[in-house]
Amino acid sequence: MYHKPVLYNEVMENIVNDKYMTYVDCTLGGGGHSEGILKRSKGYLIAIDQDSDAIEYATKRLSEYKDRLKIFKNNFKDIKYVVYMAGYEKVDAILMDIGVSSYQLDDAKRGFSYKYEARLDMRMNKDLKVSAYEVINDFTEKEIADIIFKYGQDPKARRIAKYICFERQKGEIKTTTQLADIVIRAVGKKMKKHPAKRTFQALRVFVNSELDVLKKTIDDAIELLNPGGRLLIITFQSLEDKIVKERFRYYENPCICPKDIPICVCGKKPMGKIINKKAICASEKELKENNRAHSAQLRIFERI
Repeated sequence: MYHKPVLYNEVMENIVNDKYMTYVDCTLGGGGHSEGILKRSKGYLIAIDQDSDAIEYATKRLSEYKDRLKIFKNNFKDIKYVVYMAGYEKVDAILMDIGVSSYQLDDAKRGFSYKYEARLDMRMNKDLKVSAYEVINDFTEKEIADIIFKYGQDPKARRIAKYICFERQKGEIKTTTQLADIVIRAVGKKMKKHPAKRTFQALRVFVNSELDVLKKTIDDAIELLNPGGRLLIITFQSLEDKIVKERFRYYENPCICPKDIPICVCGKKPMGKIINKKAICASEKELKENNRAHSAQLRIFERI
């Protein structure tokens, strides 16, 4: 039941430091990365997750480290508040593993995957009012198409939305497999990846407001870091990776002066440096062992 998280070795190599005493895992999930940090360091870990089931599971898994661990049920957009409530002003290292955890994907009843029969849901926090079910059954055809195109980057978004709205006239679309079958009928099966992959990704991102939350959290996380501290972010889709790249570049070179001016007059100073200009991806060995690692990319920023 314990899944080794993606890019595990690469994360551990770049986050654990003998000088670091305070870590934050913004996406606790099944607790894999958290366990690695606690096992390899003597530091204190603040872990965040908005999923009650994941917290219950990870709390048991990490029980031997309870003296050095504090878990908060919250969205990582509130990282500043969580760190404050944990009793700290600054921290040494922050990890964000963006996306659905193996624990959530493998829990069929959560409705994240097109592989399992389940009620459409996709809420990481069950307290959210709007789930994938409401989006598919209540939103207009244009709204659904816009969501699939914007967050799933699917060029066939309008066709998929049209099929969804046609099918729901016959009755509610209640399950993941119902939706997946509709998408397959809309776009066909001749694709390298599952035809419904982008639609499910789009719904998950929209329902959980993932992209809006990501940008704010990056800004707050960098501000929270002690000098020499690191922010590590793992993304699984191009929209997320683009946001990470843009924010890291901004904090490395925030100057807004025209390039033809010989000296900076805007007064904006770099807050750190990008450790890896090219994203770290999974090794061939990991790709063979873990299919979920295929789209994972790790980027690292170090505060100065």
